[in-house]
Amino acid sequence: MTSSASGPTPPQDSRVLIFDTTLRDGEQSPGATMSHVEKLEIAELLDEMGVDIIEAGFPIASEGDFAAVRDIAQRSRQATICGLARANAKDIDRAWEAVRPAKSPRIHTFIGTSPLHRAIPNLTQDEMADRIHETVTHARNLCDDVQWSPMDATRTEWDYLKRVVEIAIRAGATTINIPDTVGYTAPVESARLIRRLIAEVEGAEEVIFATHCHNDLGMATANSLAAVEGGARQIECTINGLGERAGNTALEEIVMALKVRHDILPWTTRIDTTKIMNLSRRVATVSGFPVQFNKAIVGKNAFAHESGIHQDGMLKNAETFEIMRPADVGLKETSLVMGKHSGRAALRAKLKELGHDLSDNQLQDVFVRFKALADRKKEVYDEDIDALVRAQGAAEDALELKFLRVICGTEAPQSADLTLSVEGTDHQVTAQGDGPVDATFNAIKALVSHAARLQLYQVHAVTEGTDAQATVTVRLEEAGRIVTGQSADTDTVVASAKAYIAALNRLLVKRRTTSEGTDTKSVTYRDVV
Repeated sequence: MTSSASGPTPPQDSRVLIFDTTLRDGEQSPGATMSHVEKLEIAELLDEMGVDIIEAGFPIASEGDFAAVRDIAQRSRQATICGLARANAKDIDRAWEAVRPAKSPRIHTFIGTSPLHRAIPNLTQDEMADRIHETVTHARNLCDDVQWSPMDATRTEWDYLKRVVEIAIRAGATTINIPDTVGYTAPVESARLIRRLIAEVEGAEEVIFATHCHNDLGMATANSLAAVEGGARQIECTINGLGERAGNTALEEIVMALKVRHDILPWTTRIDTTKIMNLSRRVATVSGFPVQFNKAIVGKNAFAHESGIHQDGMLKNAETFEIMRPADVGLKETSLVMGKHSGRAALRAKLKELGHDLSDNQLQDVFVRFKALADRKKEVYDEDIDALVRAQGAAEDALELKFLRVICGTEAPQSADLTLSVEGTDHQVTAQGDGPVDATFNAIKALVSHAARLQLYQVHAVTEGTDAQATVTVRLEEAGRIVTGQSADTDTVVASAKAYIAALNRLLVKRRTTSEGTDTKSVTYRDVV
């Protein structure tokens, strides 16, 4: 056996391990591709927050995924770093190669065990059982900490599920994860299944049982908490509930439910909840998936009160309508102390207060844009500063907006004069459209040839007032690739242009990291004067 690490310490009965899969399952959300640097940043924030296990990626999926998992493993301080692998030696070897540098590495291997999933590789029950034994044994010969998952466990026949779980335990698995892969189960079933596995599976006392729930029916958090009640001591989750289809169990919902309702949920985690809000906002930015306003814990309206009755109650006693303090999740009161006379030191202090630790170059970039914003806005809110940080462009971006002027109003046609930097060279174009945003997008398309279809165009105001920054989200789809871009500006059309360009930059990155990256459909640039 090569590894001497044994993973996180098995929890006491009251302790629940938090397994975050934002960088793996979360990134599988259509359009949620993160850059290498962004993955390292999110992993560092998760580690600092106290996450026990970070599933850093799927190393066999691409060279980019492998490099990210390897680099996260090398940088990890406290968390166990986990790599996902299908049930074959090649996947497992690649995962081990990626996570091996970690102080505490883990291999997570899986195979679909339900009748529907067994039919995909066309394996009989016995053939699949043999493969499970071989692959888990192979993983355990490499690493002391092996997690095994029967994908679609909640739709697997009980007798077969029990059989293969016992096989995985005998082969050396240390964690048995029970996935509700399609969000099909209900809380009462979730608790009952874990309880039965612990009671009837031979060797159950030797392993940690985990739960991984998807949110297709809106019950992921409830199912995960029910599984803990049934005896599971590891919960798989993601920041903001990011994940395929309707997403996964949201980390923030789990840890705050355990904290707020500890009277009936007597389990603990090692999560520093005051870091939740900053991490939520950062994941929303790098993934391009904005948090819905009414999202539990981290939504913009989670601590907002508009009803007269609610406001009156809050003024008399905050506990009348708030079951947790905003500070518990790292949400600070909005401040208006920043303005055009504020210097770099004041801005750095404010950024640190908001949870942003920037390099000198990053600070200079934000400072320049902060000064420009302060000249345009009467009041600069904390949310405005957050938006400035989130709007930072990547240094390697091929496309950058240099100039935009639009003509719009009641008389047609509306037009946009645009200057776009393409790999360091400026190009100019004028285009018309049905309104200023359409004209602007047409101008960008005139310079950047692509077949991407606009799936989503969404505008939100960062703060109140007519001078508020607008946060714009753009989602594009081309040849099955889905990318999302986001930007903020006091000018909605400028924010729209930057968001569209950010999505195109992500499209370029996505092409470079897929096997189709050199096909004839790649984005090309037109020299239009």
